Amino acid sequence: MASAEGKFVFFLAFISLTHLQGVISADTTDEDIAFGTGTQQALKVGTAKPRRYLLYDVNPGEGFNLRRDVYMRVANLVKKLQDHQDWTLVLPPWGRIYHWQSRHIAQMKIAWSLFFDLDSMNKHVPVIEFEQFLKETGQSKIDELYYLQRYKEGWTDGKWEEKLDERDCIDTPVYKKDSSGLYRGFFWGYQDVYAEKFKCLSAQGFAGILAPFLLENTTARSVMFDRAETVMHDRFGGKDYWDARRSMRFSKDLRDIADKFRKEYLDSDDERDNTVLLDDWRDMKPDPGSAIGGPYMAVHLRRKDFVHSHKKDVPSLKEAAKQIKKVLKKEKLDKLFVATDAPKVELDELKKLMKGKATVYNFEPTKDIHEKYKDGGVAIIDQWICTHAR
Repeated sequence: MASAEGKFVFFLAFISLTHLQGVISADTTDEDIAFGTGTQQALKVGTAKPRRYLLYDVNPGEGFNLRRDVYMRVANLVKKLQDHQDWTLVLPPWGRIYHWQSRHIAQMKIAWSLFFDLDSMNKHVPVIEFEQFLKETGQSKIDELYYLQRYKEGWTDGKWEEKLDERDCIDTPVYKKDSSGLYRGFFWGYQDVYAEKFKCLSAQGFAGILAPFLLENTTARSVMFDRAETVMHDRFGGKDYWDARRSMRFSKDLRDIADKFRKEYLDSDDERDNTVLLDDWRDMKPDPGSAIGGPYMAVHLRRKDFVHSHKKDVPSLKEAAKQIKKVLKKEKLDKLFVATDAPKVELDELKKLMKGKATVYNFEPTKDIHEKYKDGGVAIIDQWICTHAR
């Protein structure tokens, strides 16, 4: 004869099974639940809608900060889409850009996690790396690709208005249809990647203008906008703008390298400088002006392309040193950190010009750091040191 405990376990299991098999109505009795047949009740479950993916890219000639800015525009577009459907932003891999000129280092297919803290970015909107997108979808396919472009006729009657229209491509498309009818292009160096559908869209307006198009004009699971810099911030300087920007914390590895340099050479650390970061940027609410900064001055000294493209606006090294000395004297500082693309001979000349006024420091990466974090990572280390200067 079965024990009472055995009957109770069987009874609970039976109830669980009937819950899985049917939806219980409000006036169903306990007796009905325990002894009714589960097959008499239909399970009413809505079809789960798959996650949709938004990809983007920008003009190949754009630099690091413009690319970071465009990310913010697209991230806040995804935030708007999230109010209606499950969208995830796919991050375009980094490749060689103009200022990353070290030819001995491979600088293609670079993941965002090398430069940024993806956990922090995900606190604003869902983001994943491009290779994660390939794994999740199980194929090298982008369903629909739209190339954003201007309106050929410009503003009509001098009137600016938001609008979006499918148009013929103004310039020769950089994506070509192959013999199978698929669209091939650079796609960040991934040769197997293709798009099933390609069209040009003339766009004039803010990033949010793309939301109705994605929600109403297409059911594709993955959609890509190339030349995403064509659309502007929805609310430049608004809360979402700054939330996106604040979420883009640099990777902890790069911050740690920069912090070590600050401590060893510039007598600077977060406790003394009042620049301690909380783990979650959403919890950071410092009083304006409360950060002191390290006891040094930081200068961004552009010497390569800037000297040639802005000859009338860029001072000589001698004049730059003169301006630097004035600020050092005013702030009563005797340490100078320089972030620069200047050749060694010019950096040595600056050090001579500053002799007796300040000790000049610059970050020189080890071979291992340079190869691992690339030119972009070294530039971020420079930025992090600069941003902590008094």
